[in-house]
Amino acid sequence: MNILITSAGRRVSLVRSFQKELKKFFPESKVFASDSKPQLSAACQVADHYFEVPRLDEVLYFEEFVGLCQQHNIKLIIPTIDTELLQLAQNKARLEKEGILVAISSVDFIKKCRNKRAIHSFFKAKGLSVAKEYKKDSYSLPMFIKPYDGSRSVDTYLINEKSELRDYHFENDKLMFLEYLDHNDFTEYTCDLYYDKNNELKCAVPRKRLEVRDGEVYKALTQNNALVTYIRQHLLHMEGAVACITAQFFLHNSDESKIYAIEINPRFGGGYPLSYLAGANFPKWIIEEYLLDNVIEDNFDSWESDLLMIRYDDEILVHGYKD
Repeated sequence: MNILITSAGRRVSLVRSFQKELKKFFPESKVFASDSKPQLSAACQVADHYFEVPRLDEVLYFEEFVGLCQQHNIKLIIPTIDTELLQLAQNKARLEKEGILVAISSVDFIKKCRNKRAIHSFFKAKGLSVAKEYKKDSYSLPMFIKPYDGSRSVDTYLINEKSELRDYHFENDKLMFLEYLDHNDFTEYTCDLYYDKNNELKCAVPRKRLEVRDGEVYKALTQNNALVTYIRQHLLHMEGAVACITAQFFLHNSDESKIYAIEINPRFGGGYPLSYLAGANFPKWIIEEYLLDNVIEDNFDSWESDLLMIRYDDEILVHGYKD
């Protein structure tokens, strides 16, 4: 019952959480990690085993990937980055024929999440508020600009003055001109959500983002606040959503009725280890659902609120490495 965490990169805590939970059910099983350069991946070094995979843009990527999974007796795949989600979802049935399960959302849901305009429409259909998108010839300042298909805060701009706008902002059709939600008035939260195989919400953990570096949270705080009720009210069922989903919201500092939905990433987020340590045991539930075929019970309140995570840099040494 080996598990593979793909594109493992720096996700040491995620690998360790799956190692800990897998041993409870299958003591002899292993948690593998893969990466295009596993020797330079901290998570690959702490995994039970690792293997190198081709880059996603290589022609024979998927054929080689399937072969490697078969070679290492992989029974369950946990994806971690946006760029691999669609290909894995599209090939889910093919992988299952080879005896390999993937904890991944549907193709349609992933496509919605990759397109911020589409996910805004999805939110509005669910009754959630979103930031207004301006036409490029009619906007109000300040405003926030971001690409509809972007990630990790790449190509984003806070525009306070008209003089800060460039031709690039108007000519790039990918860029969205959005109502700015002032950080003096709103607090940003990333919520770790668990959806079972029937697309039903089982757990919601809001994480207050205190400090972010390179698009990944470094200081965060769990808070059992109005977002939990709000998410249960509007997103109790999300068609096509399974396993770990990360959703971003802005919550008004003085009026908790003012909540804006920002985006969804249908995968584990970089800050999930805080939710795991708070008691939201997604790795355990994934193992139970996908490897044991068990039904997951409701666990809305089974996590610790007001738990602070402060990350720091650490070292992993690889002896005998040849460049």
